[in-house]
Amino acid sequence: MTRLLVSFISGLLFGVGLLISGMTDTAKVQGWLDILGQWDPTLAFVMGGAIIPMAAAWAITAKKAPLFDLNFSMPSNKTIDFKLLAGSVLFGIGWALAGLCPGPALAALGFGGTGIIQFFVAMVIGIILAKPIRMGSISTADGWVS
Repeated sequence: MTRLLVSFISGLLFGVGLLISGMTDTAKVQGWLDILGQWDPTLAFVMGGAIIPMAAAWAITAKKAPLFDLNFSMPSNKTIDFKLLAGSVLFGIGWALAGLCPGPALAALGFGGTGIIQFFVAMVIGIILAKPIRMGSISTADGWVS
């Protein structure tokens, strides 16, 4: 029960932070990403406000187990390969075009609107299809399930 409550409070705090910071405002996010145009640097403070406490949390949990779990799992694969780079590029392109990434999209669902709903549906479809495509059970050449 404690883990569920902590998860709920963490998610709620994260969502409120996204709303307050402007990360759910697609125009603001696209302004942050438009470094050659009308660049809006204000989201740099949001990024710093996320990176600094997260770095501290990683440093602490590397030496001591988290308060509300038995262990802290770090990724074992530290390889920078084509899949990682390609996924990062695709994520960045999608973020720049839509002005949303998964966390803010979920938080922005509360606003409604067809654009947010369309993005969310497309994101969920992409998440569902990613593993079968990666495993080769869906042919990407003709788009049919094999």
